[in-house]
Amino acid sequence: MGPDDVVALASRAYLDGEPVDMSALAHQLGIGRATLYRWVGNREELLGVVLAEATERTFRVAERAARSVDGAGGPEYVVDVIARFMRAVLAAPGLKALTQREPMVFIRLATTPGAIEDRAAALVEGLLAQECANGRLTLALPVPALAVAIVRVCDFHMYAHLLGRGAPEVDTALAIVRVLVGAELSD
Repeated sequence: MGPDDVVALASRAYLDGEPVDMSALAHQLGIGRATLYRWVGNREELLGVVLAEATERTFRVAERAARSVDGAGGPEYVVDVIARFMRAVLAAPGLKALTQREPMVFIRLATTPGAIEDRAAALVEGLLAQECANGRLTLALPVPALAVAIVRVCDFHMYAHLLGRGAPEVDTALAIVRVLVGAELSD
């Protein structure tokens, strides 16, 4: 038993739309709260890890789905992966429950440097680097900087409804990503 067990239990709670409760986790694992905090940090740090892992799972599913449709790769593939990812995130029941219950905690975790942004940027960076290495993508900016820019643009527009801007603006984010990766602009 260790930190991975805590993350697994917290992930299950998140996916079930339940709050991540540190006391309940400690009780379920039969450990003290001090041990729990030593293993995974505070509640927000644990939520960050849980959300970062959910980000990776969702991104990998989006990559596989996009690859099965567009085996050629390149800018259109990158945009397709990002589009599938954004739509899946917004449809995720666990995320909906979390953002209804604790919108400001989520915004703080998702839009500031930390586990979620680091994981998302690494995933986008890997996607861009792979497409560049395979000769299917030429970028005007360094891959690491562009990956962070794409994540920030997508976060801002994906969570617009939580930032007081009405509804999520996925199409706007995708139009910006299209420009950044040199994809054809759609009408």
